[in-house]
Amino acid sequence: MKVKKIIVKPLYTEKIAGLQEKLNKYVFQVANDVNKIEIKSEIEKRFEVKVKSVHTMNMPGKMRQQMTKKGRFYGRRPGWKKAVVTLEKDYHLDLFGNA
Repeated sequence: MKVKKIIVKPLYTEKIAGLQEKLNKYVFQVANDVNKIEIKSEIEKRFEVKVKSVHTMNMPGKMRQQMTKKGRFYGRRPGWKKAVVTLEKDYHLDLFGNA
């Protein structure tokens, strides 16, 4: 039986920090083939919290270019999936520890 990796990594920016403080929302990069039910159960099992809702969005890959001696090469970065998880009122996540 192959174990499915659901949560790839937590995402943290200034905008996400504001969401965490005001609205109790946390953002994760998740695998492309998972659904909201799997994300909710994984978050509740891993962090021992109650999840109120999960919103997902597919982020498109960006175009990139590279200049070399032979000319300009174009490529595309892969797309990925983002999940915004809203926790119940009395629950919080400590993703990075209190340093």
